[in-house]
Amino acid sequence: MKWLITFGIVAIAVAGFAYWFFSQPGPRQLDMVNNVIPGDHDAKLLVSGQVYDEELGLGLNIWTPTAVSDKPLPVVVFIYGGGWRAGSKDEYAFAGRALAHRGYMTVLADYRLYPEVKFPGFLEDSAKAVAWVHDNIAPLGGDPDRIFLSGQSAGAYNVMMLALDQQWLGRHGKTTDLIKGVAALAGPYDFYPFTSETTKNSFGSYDQPAMTQPVNFVRADAPPLWLSTGVDDTQVRPRNSKILRDKILEIGGDAEYTEYPDMDHLEIMMALSKPFRSKGPVLDDMIAFFESRQ
Repeated sequence: MKWLITFGIVAIAVAGFAYWFFSQPGPRQLDMVNNVIPGDHDAKLLVSGQVYDEELGLGLNIWTPTAVSDKPLPVVVFIYGGGWRAGSKDEYAFAGRALAHRGYMTVLADYRLYPEVKFPGFLEDSAKAVAWVHDNIAPLGGDPDRIFLSGQSAGAYNVMMLALDQQWLGRHGKTTDLIKGVAALAGPYDFYPFTSETTKNSFGSYDQPAMTQPVNFVRADAPPLWLSTGVDDTQVRPRNSKILRDKILEIGGDAEYTEYPDMDHLEIMMALSKPFRSKGPVLDDMIAFFESRQ
């Protein structure tokens, strides 16, 4: 009888944990699984919840290598995806750990989401976060002269617009010259007319839709771009990255395109985490791009 009671208690506990786990957002689930797998040991959370916008209460987390460096570290500002309606800096700690372990101080910044804001609110927030990093990263051990941007999906859109449309950083007295390169995963760059509910919600009411499209801001002096996508991505199709690459190269700019077979929209982000790195060398390719632009 006692073993039946014990079994029942254990079963209830397991069922409760499973219910709680699967009720979490997908990125948080991935982060929790990532944390129980060995690896990425040379990474620590240096700063948690640093407010970069006092009025809006927006914050950022900073991951850094555990090993002490006698030189300023290169910096990656990573903007998460989620259709401009979901996501949190805390859910993407696996990306911070992965990049910090490879020697990069990594900033994960929150931004306002739909329905609180529509375009261009999320760009205004992302620009303010990058400006804060440029002004404040040096005392923390980061190199303000080696700042890279990265993001996935909606986050890739945000960082691409900051790199191509000079007005967003310009509003904070910055130029896009501070960006040494952009590593973008599965981003939408040419998606007008707006056909999905997500794009209609976040962009549909803007009276100048052409101003929302990264492909309309290509320029030869833009920061170097590394554009990546999964061949099986049906949510943000590879044509977005290919078209942007082609347009940048046509005018003499610097852009690379990498595609990964048997990988879809979410899997390219999952490949940054320890459990799924065997899907493709996404992390290695990102690091190689950063290293080639320093």
